[in-house]
Amino acid sequence: MKRRTIYWISGIAFAALAVFMIIRFNRFYQKIPSPGEDLVVNIPEPKILFGLRADSFHIEESWVAPNQNLSNILIERGVSAQSVDQIAKNSLTVFDVRKMKAGNRYSVFYSKDSKRTPLYMVYQNNGVDYYIYSLTDSLKVLAGKHEVVSKRQKVSGVITSSLWNAMKESNISPMLAVDLSDIYAWTIDFFGIQKGDQFTVVYDEDFVNGESIGLGKIYTASFTQAGTVFYAIRFNQEDGDSFFDEKGNNLKKAFLKAPLKFSRISSRFSENRMHPVLRIIRPHHGVDYAAATGTPVYSIGDGVVLQKAYQAAGGGNFVKIRHNSVYSTTYMHLSKFAAGLKAGGRVKQGEVIGYVGSTGLASGPHLDFRVYMGNTAVDPLTVKSDPGKPVDPANMPKFNILRDSVVKLLQVKPLTTATK
Repeated sequence: MKRRTIYWISGIAFAALAVFMIIRFNRFYQKIPSPGEDLVVNIPEPKILFGLRADSFHIEESWVAPNQNLSNILIERGVSAQSVDQIAKNSLTVFDVRKMKAGNRYSVFYSKDSKRTPLYMVYQNNGVDYYIYSLTDSLKVLAGKHEVVSKRQKVSGVITSSLWNAMKESNISPMLAVDLSDIYAWTIDFFGIQKGDQFTVVYDEDFVNGESIGLGKIYTASFTQAGTVFYAIRFNQEDGDSFFDEKGNNLKKAFLKAPLKFSRISSRFSENRMHPVLRIIRPHHGVDYAAATGTPVYSIGDGVVLQKAYQAAGGGNFVKIRHNSVYSTTYMHLSKFAAGLKAGGRVKQGEVIGYVGSTGLASGPHLDFRVYMGNTAVDPLTVKSDPGKPVDPANMPKFNILRDSVVKLLQVKPLTTATK
């Protein structure tokens, strides 16, 4: 009886062991097919980099250092100077190796044997274009492009200190701040944005191999400043894409052609003008308008008064106005300022800001008018400031449909919100 029990227990144990071994076998080995049954083998696809099988090479990745060139990179890795010279010649019709930029990435593909022979080098000119240099035999040079995948993005943020910081705090590319400032340059004073201002943007972002390589087209945006919503709606007319507000007005506005009604220009923009008072040759980065004392001087565009002051050694009574993130203007030798004008205050296009005079270093009554792009003085007479064309009446039905869908997408306040 005991022997029979021992046999029974042993049989159960053997059967359990057999089941366990079968499970283990099927887990680690492919199933052997029955006659007529297809054998399915799951072999992982090899990783491909720049059209090359990555698992066939030892790969070294690096970045072009300052003052480093193709010759430095390859000779350090055992490629002969003669081969490098031939590679550079072969590359002339594909890519000029002298245009390799510091900071750009490159990869060297070595053989996997103990010799570690350099076989290929790949230079990435930007996020999309790359060049493959064969380092053996033919020394061929081939151009390639990564597949670019554009993804539509919608992001929103609230200003706590600056637009740039708001982008960073929301993990948004700060370059979007640059693009927005260009679109809204004539509408919003980005130097005057306040805590609590908000933005929403719909745009494309480009990716290569899952990594962002930059921003694509901005489709629409809203910016809420001091409770007022400003829309930017991209719309295509016969003359191409432009940005418009909700009423179909082009966001790009124009400057007045001149800051006053004048009789003549007495002095032009010059790098070597004889100063009428000092009698020395020096640059004159403005245009002088001859006019009688007391002639009204107008701001050529909307803006914020940066300075209202007196400069004894030069400009006399002067006003400096910032119009947007690009342009600012200065008005000098004024006899007096307009009533109520103050630094930090806003002015409108065509608003009187002062009156012609001869204060400071001036030989007679005139206005010295200057225009700046950033910190660089430019000739006021060559500044192109044509207004953007509004939506054509024939295109308004189509634009209105787009506008309504945009407002719904942006999910901001209704269109009844006032526009400055």
